Amino acid sequence: MINLRTLSEEKSLFGAELACHVGRSRRDFIRDAAGLALGSTLLSGSSLLHGQALLKKRKVIVVTFGGGARDQETFAPEGQEHIPYLLKELAPQSSFFTQMMNHGILGHYVANASLATGVYESLNNFSVVPPDSPTVFEYFRKDLNRPSSNTWVVAPSNGFNRIGESNSRLYGPGLGAGVILPKHLLQAALSGSKVEYGHLLRDNYETPLEVPRLGGNEVHLQQLDNILKLSVADFTAHARTVSSPDELSLYIAKQLMREESPSLLWLTLHDIDIAHSGAYSLYVDAIQRTDRLCADLWKAVQSDPEYSGNTTLFILPDFGRDADTDAGGNGFQHHRTGGAASRTTWMMALGAGVKQGVIYERPIQSIDLVPTIGAMMGFSPKLSQGQPIRELL
Repeated sequence: MINLRTLSEEKSLFGAELACHVGRSRRDFIRDAAGLALGSTLLSGSSLLHGQALLKKRKVIVVTFGGGARDQETFAPEGQEHIPYLLKELAPQSSFFTQMMNHGILGHYVANASLATGVYESLNNFSVVPPDSPTVFEYFRKDLNRPSSNTWVVAPSNGFNRIGESNSRLYGPGLGAGVILPKHLLQAALSGSKVEYGHLLRDNYETPLEVPRLGGNEVHLQQLDNILKLSVADFTAHARTVSSPDELSLYIAKQLMREESPSLLWLTLHDIDIAHSGAYSLYVDAIQRTDRLCADLWKAVQSDPEYSGNTTLFILPDFGRDADTDAGGNGFQHHRTGGAASRTTWMMALGAGVKQGVIYERPIQSIDLVPTIGAMMGFSPKLSQGQPIRELL
């Protein structure tokens, strides 16, 4: 009998089967270690906050981490020691999705831009250009008539300064999020200083041939005092106490929460991308640090009256990393093969409107995040190509 399936179809089916296997394995690991129950996709996660007054109080924080981390170093039995906070503290409070699929370009800026627009963007990962499609920040501000101070992005500085606002003619300039690049702020603050902060200023672990010049809607150094209520001296003094760029980013994010109380906050962590250097120990250290920082942020949410009880926190990798068995890959070091391990990640959601201690194993896409946030907060991301995640609504 002649097999009518093409080679590409067979590869696609194999990839889907492998992704499903990865998701099932992740489900079993989480159920055993964290005691979560298997949820039904026929039931909604929880009721939304109703009424205009309550919707106006609703806050969402999104935490992505660059390049993600493989199950071998996280949710698999041999990796669980590296994520005690995610596994033992946050997962039991969350709705955990075992198959978050990324079908787009596996580059950090472009993947985060896709997450922020709900469309698989095709821009050059190392270019200084905004996304083509409207961002979640523009939908939020235009539909709900919110000021610029109500949405912020804190991100690494390799091109992310343009992620807050798109090229879309329907939204135009001035409707995006404010963007803070802590490393760029620190570099400006250290102008003329002899103090060494090299470990905080490394801009990109993939070392492109040309690092783009910064521009766009970023917070300039002189705005440290106006927005963050920080002097240059206080900011640089605190920088001396942290060991990584992500710790500095979390410090800025918490300062924004205290001073601006934004309703929509996007934090991109990037330490894990040290994996590109090929140093496995540094990669694992970064996983452990990211685990701790996520728990630290959730504690800050719960202890802040402006956020406690009305905030939904999303934590997810932008994509994964290559498997050791991927032909043409370098295992944990890169994400170049497009295999199941690099495209199949996970997401946890916890807080307001979220069912606790439940695992969902049906595949969802990274572009589903924006329409889900829109449904939660009461705005319409009409050009997004994703679908609201019904288990969270």
